[in-house]
Amino acid sequence: MKNFLVPVGNSKDSYETLQYAVDFASHFDAMIYVMEVLNVSTRAGDLANTSEKFLASSRERIRELISKIDTKSVTLKAATYTGDLIDGLKELDAELGIDLIIIAPRSVEVDEELYLGSTSGSVIKRTDIPTLIVPKGAQFKPYKKILTAFKSGVLKRNRILNPLIDIKKEFSSKISLLLVKTPGYTDEDLKINTALMDISSDVTLTEHAKTYLGVLEQLKEHKPDLLCVFRRKRGFFSALWEKNRILKSEFSVRIPVLVLSVKKD
Repeated sequence: MKNFLVPVGNSKDSYETLQYAVDFASHFDAMIYVMEVLNVSTRAGDLANTSEKFLASSRERIRELISKIDTKSVTLKAATYTGDLIDGLKELDAELGIDLIIIAPRSVEVDEELYLGSTSGSVIKRTDIPTLIVPKGAQFKPYKKILTAFKSGVLKRNRILNPLIDIKKEFSSKISLLLVKTPGYTDEDLKINTALMDISSDVTLTEHAKTYLGVLEQLKEHKPDLLCVFRRKRGFFSALWEKNRILKSEFSVRIPVLVLSVKKD
């Protein structure tokens, strides 16, 4: 993992997520692109001049944000984009190849009942880039214990595991697998990908009405530093990903969550 991206909004706590990203990236000799998205609405004749002012202002805000953190030896670059956030992410990914997006669960939403706000939810739902969700106020520490949860052990492409493999190598992490049997499971779902088995230390099989209930149970048992899940049509959160905002009553954890998704060829 060499190129990380951190979208920042107007939240006064954006520097916390950025500091976490820097602390994490320093272990991988990675570069961080700090991205702010601007929505410029103006008359056609004034567009060029207005956009220039917005871009200059955005770069200044990013510089101020960076000045609040310890950048260590990590290189940070501003990546301002005018338009839709997801379009900007996809364009930057196509140009540079983004290995990981690091976001907070919520950007500007103040609704305490939300785990995942609409902006962060859109990033996960509408892109195929692996994403690390960092809880508010979290301080980075090496992931020694990782719980990887799923309701089907079938993976079409092994490369979906690359971020997880890189993390395991860097921190000598112990990876525990959790296969949650939910209503309607098939025998095929119980077959676990060999590459996933190769990087794991143990496997737990449990049965619940919803995958999340099985995860809650095992979070208490394993006490992991990181929860890893897959975003796919029949994967963990398959129903939740149909919308952008996720309530805490539907899902909530106090540890970072790594969401793995296959990039399109």
